[in-house]
Amino acid sequence: MARRKESDRAQQHNDDSDSNPNDDMDEEPNFDDPEGYEDDISEQDLMGDLIRQRPKETDGVESIVVIDGVPQVGPERIEKLQNVLRKLFQKFGKITNEFYPLNADGSTKGHVFVEYSNASEALEVLKQTNGYKFDKNHTFTVNLLTDFEKYNEILDKWENPVPQPFKEQGCLQYYLLDQDACDQFSIVYEQGDKVSVNLNTQPEPTLLEERPRWTETLVRWSPLGTYLATFHAKGIALWGGEKFQQIVRFSHPGVQFIDFSPCEKYLVSFSPLADSRATDEPQAIIIWDVLSGLKRRAFNADKSQALPIFKWAHDDKYFARMGIDMLSVYETPSFGLLDKKSIKVQGIRDFAWSPTDNTIAYWVGEEKDTPARVTLLELPSRNEVRVKNLFSVADCKMYWQKSGDYLCVKVDRYAKIRKDKSDIKYSGIYYNLEVFHMREKQIPVDSVEIKETIQAFAWEPVGNKFAVIHGEPPSTSVSFYEVKTGQTPILVKKYERKPCNQLYWAPSGQFIVLAGLRAMSGTLEFVDTHDFTVMNTGEHFMATDVEWDPTGRYVATAVSWWGHKVDNAYWLWSFQGRILKRVALDKFCQLQWRPRPPSLLSAQQIKDIKKSLKKYSAQFEVKDRLKMTKASKELVEKRRKLMQEYEDLRKQKQEEYAAQRRRRIELRNNVDTDETEGRGGELEEETVEFFIKEETTFIDE
Repeated sequence: MARRKESDRAQQHNDDSDSNPNDDMDEEPNFDDPEGYEDDISEQDLMGDLIRQRPKETDGVESIVVIDGVPQVGPERIEKLQNVLRKLFQKFGKITNEFYPLNADGSTKGHVFVEYSNASEALEVLKQTNGYKFDKNHTFTVNLLTDFEKYNEILDKWENPVPQPFKEQGCLQYYLLDQDACDQFSIVYEQGDKVSVNLNTQPEPTLLEERPRWTETLVRWSPLGTYLATFHAKGIALWGGEKFQQIVRFSHPGVQFIDFSPCEKYLVSFSPLADSRATDEPQAIIIWDVLSGLKRRAFNADKSQALPIFKWAHDDKYFARMGIDMLSVYETPSFGLLDKKSIKVQGIRDFAWSPTDNTIAYWVGEEKDTPARVTLLELPSRNEVRVKNLFSVADCKMYWQKSGDYLCVKVDRYAKIRKDKSDIKYSGIYYNLEVFHMREKQIPVDSVEIKETIQAFAWEPVGNKFAVIHGEPPSTSVSFYEVKTGQTPILVKKYERKPCNQLYWAPSGQFIVLAGLRAMSGTLEFVDTHDFTVMNTGEHFMATDVEWDPTGRYVATAVSWWGHKVDNAYWLWSFQGRILKRVALDKFCQLQWRPRPPSLLSAQQIKDIKKSLKKYSAQFEVKDRLKMTKASKELVEKRRKLMQEYEDLRKQKQEEYAAQRRRRIELRNNVDTDETEGRGGELEEETVEFFIKEETTFIDE
C-alpha cells in the first residue's frame, strides 16, 4: 500500500538481524507507517467506493420539495387534506417526512414541505406536478428546497453570456442536388469492421466514402436522410455533409437502440443495462436535442415494453408511452406530461400515431362483459372522435396508411366460445380487417372477413389499395383490395399458391414485390398493380432483406451475415425485376438506402407529371444511352491507359537492361550471352555419349 525508501529498507533489515527473535513474541504488533514511507496512492484509488458513499452537505436537502398553492384549511380539515396530498405525491416515490406550516389559529399557510428518500424522486415530483391544477381555485407551484439558495445567489449585475463560435457544418442536404437524382446507400461488411457510402450510378456504383471501424455494430440513417448514425460503446455519433464529418456526439454507454423523431429534431437512445448502474437519475432512456446535442430528459425503462418505447407524432410536438392502464403523452419542448397528467385507459394493449395528424389510435382488450374496443383520440383536446367495439377478440394489430387517409385494424377473433359454470373456453381463430375511413364524415368503418391465417398486411403508400398474404405455407395466397369512398373494400385481384411471406410496396405505390424470404429460399415476384401484370420473377437464394430505394426505381435484395454465414451479397434490381448488379462482399451485414425528405410538389403537380410521363421518358432514354456510351468510352480509356503504363514500364526496364550489359559480360568471363539464341556459329557443339547398360536376349526359333 505504501512504498519505502531503499535506504530505510536496508537500515531496518540490519536492525532486524541484530534483534532477538523472541522479542516478536513479547511485543504488540505495530501497524503504523514507519518513518520515511512514501504514500503514493490517493484516497480515491484506495477507497473509491467508500468515498462515493461519503455524506455530502446537500444530502437530505436535495430530496425536499416545497409545494405552494395548497388550500388553506382549518384544524378540522387538516387530516383530510394530508390524506389527499399524500395519495397524490406517493406515486412519485417514498415519502420519508412531511411538514405543514400552521398559523397561530391552527390553519395551514398554503405551502407544504415534503421529503423523499432520494433526490431523483424529488426531481420527478417537480417535473410532474409543477403547474398541476389541484382544483378550480388551486394550482400547485413546486420547487426544490435547494432552488431558494440558488435564486439568492443571483448576481445583482447581469453578465452577458460568452457567445460560442459558429461551427460551419456545410450543406447537410447536398445529396438532393445531384443532377441525375441518384440515391445513396450505406453498406456494412467484414462483420461490421468496414462501412462505405455509395452513389447508385449506372452501370457501376460510385464509392463516396469508406472507413474502417466506423461503427461497432450497425449504422442508421435519420428519417429525412440528413444524418448517418453510428453505434459505439460510449454512445452515438451523427455524421453528415459531403465529407461525412462528425456533427454531434451523444454520450450514453451501452446504447443498443436509437429512434429519431419524424422531423429529426430529437433522438431517443436506449441502453438496456443502464438502470443497474443508475444512481441519482434515470439513465436507460435519454431524449437528446439533435441540433444542440443537449440531453432534454431521461426515463427509466420497463423491461416488459416493446421497442420503440416512445412513439412520436408526425410533427414532433408530442411523443407517447404506454404504461399499465394508462397512456402518457408528453409535449415538446417542455418534455412534460400533456396537461400535467396521463390518460387513464383501463386495459390498454397497444397504440399508434397517425402519420399525418395528431391522432392516436389505441385498442383495449376484453374484460368480463366489457367488449374490446378501438378508439381514435384527438390531441391535445383528448376528444374521442371514433370508438369501435369488438367482440371475441384474441389480438389486434393496427396499420396506418402512409398518407393518413385510412387505418386498418387486423382483428384475430375466436370462432367459438363455450361458457362453463366457472370458466370460458375459446376455440378456433378467424380474422377481420376493420378499415377506418379517416377523411369521411363521422369516420365510417368497413369490415372484411378472412377465414385463413393472415401472414402479412401492407398498405399502398400512395393510393387506396392494400395487400394481404393469407393461408398456410406453401399454399399461401395474395389478395389485393381497393378502398373507395362510401364503399366496402373490393377484392380486385387474388393470386393463388404464391410462395411468399413478405410484401414490399414501392415508395410511390403501384409496384410491389412479393418476397419469400429466409425459409422460402428468396423467391421474388414483381407485380404492377395498375393492371396486375407480373412483370418478372426471380430468386435470390437465402435472401434475408428487401429494400426499395426512395424513388421506387431500384430494389436491393441481400443475404446478411447476421442471418446466414455463407453467400453474403447484395443484388440490385430494376423496379421491373431485371437484375442489374450482383455484388458479393466478405461477411456482408447491412444495406440501407439514404432516405429523402417529402417532395415539395403538390399532389396535382405529381399527377400532371405522371400524365405527361411519355414526353419526359424520351429525354431520359437519350440520357441513359449517353451514360452507357460514356461508360463504354471510360472503360476503353481505362484499358488504353493501363496499356500505355505497361509500355512505359517495359521501355524503362529495357533501357536498364541495356545499361547493365557491360557489367554482365564481365561477370560471365567476358562472354556475351545476351544474343546467344539465333547465333549458333559462335558456339562450339560437343557431343557426349554415356554407356548406361547392355542386355542380351535370346529368342527361341
